[in-house]
Amino acid sequence: MSQQINADPAELENFNRLSNTWWDTEGEFAALHKINPLRLEFIRRFQPIEAQSVLDIGCGGGILSESLVQAGAQVTGIDLAQDVLTVAKLHGLDVGIKVDYQLISAEDYAVKHSGEHDIVTCMEMLEHVPDPAAIIEAAAECVKPGGWVFFSTLNRNFKSYLLAIIAAEQLLNLVPKGTHTHDKFITPAELDAMARQSGLLLKQAAGIEFNPLLERYGLSDKLDINYLLAYQKPLDI
Repeated sequence: MSQQINADPAELENFNRLSNTWWDTEGEFAALHKINPLRLEFIRRFQPIEAQSVLDIGCGGGILSESLVQAGAQVTGIDLAQDVLTVAKLHGLDVGIKVDYQLISAEDYAVKHSGEHDIVTCMEMLEHVPDPAAIIEAAAECVKPGGWVFFSTLNRNFKSYLLAIIAAEQLLNLVPKGTHTHDKFITPAELDAMARQSGLLLKQAAGIEFNPLLERYGLSDKLDINYLLAYQKPLDI
């Protein structure tokens, strides 16, 4: 093996351990199922999904990947959690939704598939890797000139610590305990600096409002907890 894989073994093990609950819409990953329509809504603001080639980096069990296929896209989903990827493949077979799932890092995929995709998504993944800048660079490499890259992650501040970790993990059990490490959360300014370094241009940001007690979910202009960023890769000159 050449380079060290940009993944935390403990994070991969945690997700693999919970892989059989990925598609339980009322289970430990219920929050992902609830916010997934918001992610699709955000993508559609900038680019039609129909007939597009999409790369979903950190696809996990395939929640976003499958919904992109249902919206008419041709989707490749990549991840390094093998058990989770197996669940994604089996669920796709069960429901008849075809996604090209691959066990490969974003960096290695980018070497082989430079400029191939109309859309690249990387949702709820950057806060789980040692080197998020390398993932962002790989995403920028994989998208076509003029194409779109979408990131979602968690802001790093005291409010996100209280709501995303204390409330969501420890009190309300909305996500599995130990899913997040607050020090790995990324501010929008930090993410944008990495994206600009990779040649991407920020077009819009949106927050994800998530209130499970009131069953209220939506996009907003508040980026203090969960947020989405839309980037475009400049056309070749």
